[in-house]
Amino acid sequence: MSLTDSAAVDVARSASLASRRLAILSNDARNEALTALHHALDKNRATILAANAKDVESATRAAESGNLSHSVLKRLDLSRPGKYEDMLEGILSVRDLPDPIGRVTLRTLLDDGLSLERVSCPIGVLLIIFEARPEVIANIAALAIKSGNAAILKGGKESMESFVAIANVVSEAIATSQVPVASIQLVKTRDVVSSLLAQDALIDLVIPRGSNELVRFVKENTKIPVLGHADGLCSAYIHSDANIETAVKVIVDSKTDYPAACNSLESLLVHEDVLESVFPAVVEALVSKGVSLRCDTASRTTLTKTLPAEKAAQVQAATESDYDTEFLDLVLAVKTVPSTNPPISAVDAAIAHINAHSSKHTDIILTESKEAADLFTSGIDSAGVFWNASTRFADGMRYGFGTEVGISTNKIHSRGPVGLEGLTIYKYLIRGQGHRAGDYYEGEGGRKYLHTSLPTGQ
Repeated sequence: MSLTDSAAVDVARSASLASRRLAILSNDARNEALTALHHALDKNRATILAANAKDVESATRAAESGNLSHSVLKRLDLSRPGKYEDMLEGILSVRDLPDPIGRVTLRTLLDDGLSLERVSCPIGVLLIIFEARPEVIANIAALAIKSGNAAILKGGKESMESFVAIANVVSEAIATSQVPVASIQLVKTRDVVSSLLAQDALIDLVIPRGSNELVRFVKENTKIPVLGHADGLCSAYIHSDANIETAVKVIVDSKTDYPAACNSLESLLVHEDVLESVFPAVVEALVSKGVSLRCDTASRTTLTKTLPAEKAAQVQAATESDYDTEFLDLVLAVKTVPSTNPPISAVDAAIAHINAHSSKHTDIILTESKEAADLFTSGIDSAGVFWNASTRFADGMRYGFGTEVGISTNKIHSRGPVGLEGLTIYKYLIRGQGHRAGDYYEGEGGRKYLHTSLPTGQ
């Protein structure tokens, strides 16, 4: 075993032991740790932002030389208006949520004196590997502690100064509480990741947060279950009866509120009947915000007639690959949905296109028709499907989860923004009085199950 392998085993084993102690701590004790964490991060704000400024300076040089994407640079900066406050508020929001551990979600009387309960419990040990976003440390530390899970965190090289500064504050804050210090471990050694991914006997879940290359690497190099998403390729469909004002507000917010986010809009589908009504108004608003469009023939032809000449340069011909691209920038791919009879079948065409190209993150429809909206929301195979609302609502804090460890496009366990509930599983508890399974059988003398549903008390 190499030194790296040995270090990974030590980290994973100590996290596993800490998770067992953390799982039985009272909710009050866990909440006190979160209060201490919030206070420490607030008190050390200047130190952390100074460290983050060093990361941003280095990342800016890397972006200017083409060695780092501008979307990563935007995600890295903790000094963006409201970002540090959101991080702090997320900790308190998580603290104030109901205890996710020990919730009884099913209770059945199997027989007199023999009861069954399904009770929520922590997953165990989480390994979170992330790029750029330094606030992830605070978010995940809060969620892990509240949900009774131990967490091992590994940040990217572009956020190392921020990572070390926040890591020191987190460790010192936890040390003042009843939460075991090993519950939150921050790994700084770059070459330990592969060894940690091999610890499937000790680590229960891996959550990669970053590029699709990172997610693919993790999925291909571990036996541990992986929760996450590789891309945030979100689409919007403007139906034939869409309200102009609603469409403009929702589409512009979805695309321009924070283009580097995984829940920003990347593809726009437009019903043919609104190419010369709703669509030009949406485009005018987008172009004024600096958005460039990659359009199919029908939508581009329309814009040559309606868009002022000085803004025509922001419209280009789309390629098929544009509909599979997560731009993470002020670029939007546009596709026309042909008008058909009856009109509702155009929704089917939009659904088919989105399901074929979507990353199963978040997709939206703009329509005044409940029938069209119901068909769309039922037919789209994504973690989030919205009606007349921005894709930017796909967020744990906006869902009321306090914060999130990430957004999952998985088909099992957790889907969408993953908060406290997504970090718990359950166990079945049976309470009996010397009952024996062998006593239950058909025929003379055999006992019969009652299987009576009982209130859970939740």
